[in-house]
Amino acid sequence: MDSARLIACARGDRKADLLLKGGRLINVLSGRIEPVDIAVSDGRVAGFGDYAADAVVDLDGRYVAPGFIDAHLHIESAMASVTEFARAVVPLGTTTVVADPHEIANVLGAEGIRYMLASAENQPLNVCYALPSCVPATAMETAGAVLGARDLAPFMGHERIRALAEVMNFPGVVAGDPDILEKIALARRFGKRVDGHAPGLSGKALAAYAAAGITSDHECTAAGEAAEKLALGMHIMVREGTGARNLEALFPVIREKTLDRMMWCTDDRHPHDILSEGHVDHILRKAIALGLDPVSAIRMGTLHPARYFGIRDAGALSPGRRADMVVFSDLAAPRAEAVYVGGRLMAENGRMLPEIPRPQSGGVPPSMHIVPDRLNFAVPAKGRRIRVIEVIPDQVMTGRSVMDAAVRDGMAVADPSRDLLKIAVVERYTGKGGTGLGFVRGFGLGRGALASSVAHDSHNIVVVGTDDAEMKTAVSAVVRMGGGLCATLDQAVRAALPLPIAGLMSPEPMGAIQGLLDALTAAAREMGATLRDPFMTLSFLALPVIPELKLTDKGLVDVGRFAVVPLFTD
Repeated sequence: MDSARLIACARGDRKADLLLKGGRLINVLSGRIEPVDIAVSDGRVAGFGDYAADAVVDLDGRYVAPGFIDAHLHIESAMASVTEFARAVVPLGTTTVVADPHEIANVLGAEGIRYMLASAENQPLNVCYALPSCVPATAMETAGAVLGARDLAPFMGHERIRALAEVMNFPGVVAGDPDILEKIALARRFGKRVDGHAPGLSGKALAAYAAAGITSDHECTAAGEAAEKLALGMHIMVREGTGARNLEALFPVIREKTLDRMMWCTDDRHPHDILSEGHVDHILRKAIALGLDPVSAIRMGTLHPARYFGIRDAGALSPGRRADMVVFSDLAAPRAEAVYVGGRLMAENGRMLPEIPRPQSGGVPPSMHIVPDRLNFAVPAKGRRIRVIEVIPDQVMTGRSVMDAAVRDGMAVADPSRDLLKIAVVERYTGKGGTGLGFVRGFGLGRGALASSVAHDSHNIVVVGTDDAEMKTAVSAVVRMGGGLCATLDQAVRAALPLPIAGLMSPEPMGAIQGLLDALTAAAREMGATLRDPFMTLSFLALPVIPELKLTDKGLVDVGRFAVVPLFTD
């Protein structure tokens, strides 16, 4: 930034590059809506009022807000590269995000973080990051990497790093685990925020968690939980994602006395919801519809996260800050009609301008170290009764049951007549192909198999099917694609979504990704699936930190006991 040029423009001694004339500014600093003209020079706000400019745009009374900020998300959850994610959300008014590359870090470790940092360059979106704090999430699965404080230290001083990301290991924090405390101390030494992840934590345990220096949480699902954390000085990120939508439950806590420590986040938002509902703009519309003052709603999506993360040149429109601006007509239901990033028009009426460059991301190392011919999903019948994972529709939590095994030729097999399917998790990093085997109910599949390399948190390959041959076909297809999602029937691929970037992301536009996801869902339905989003459900069945019974490459995990348990009960 050339300060002398900007100051000269602000004084009126030099023409502005752009003047937005006749707008109504959402001034998140004063809390007022003000009729002003906005002068822009070298991508920054120069001043307000009557300025000479090279280009003048008449807003004709429309509103102008600062660009929206998502306080916590995983770009990988949108299954799109950074470039294509940016092209999907910038037209919706999002101009800054604070992303946690937790998913790709579990696959590629520090190499994944470097890839995401490099991918953020030259984007029409200001991509900031929080460094993953828990890679791997537990020792009960095989991840592609282990990241300790020493591994994170080289990144902590990077200008795009704003925090240590969600500290999921809250039992370790409360117990004083030295490894996680070392990571927290590293972040604090660099003056970075430490974000939390502590669902349901309360009382003395919560006090211990906050005392460690953790300053936010995005996992609140009840108003009382959020109120307790706010009372202890924590900031609350109100989440509206795909699998978790907490705004309505937390709305009673959004009050004048708490507002300045609350902000919006999407966490995990899938392509369909971004394309059909929106991004941060969707949260604004929903909050306003629930009765929140529009200026307050916009402050929670602009000024508050900028202040929290120390993003000093975003979050408001004032002299010297970046001219990231969203223009819209309806204050009661804001929808971006024009989006400026750094004073440059990037999108109009929901679409990126065609002349905006599409930065190309570099490649990543392969992570599918599996020999398909060695796959073996046979389960010798070592007893009569088996533990079964019970799917709960539209939830990442599962139930558990004990059922009679279906036995054929001495092997426990799937029994679609009872909606009892076989499930496997195949380790993809070491070449050893370690496989956890179990059974699951709730998918409804009558035939075929579904497989995915998106399998939180370690992202091994998870597959569910009606027989071993179908499951092997599905896993083999995922391996051939370099990662992705697949539906097979009669040992042939019926639908697939390649995710060649670490088995998590596609370089294709988000609309194309959604089209392939729709085809996968349709194929699963033809095979009998009854779930609204069977692949989302599948992706969380290997997550051993969410109750109640899950499967990893090391076996069945009883999350309540935090232990691997036998498949057979007798």
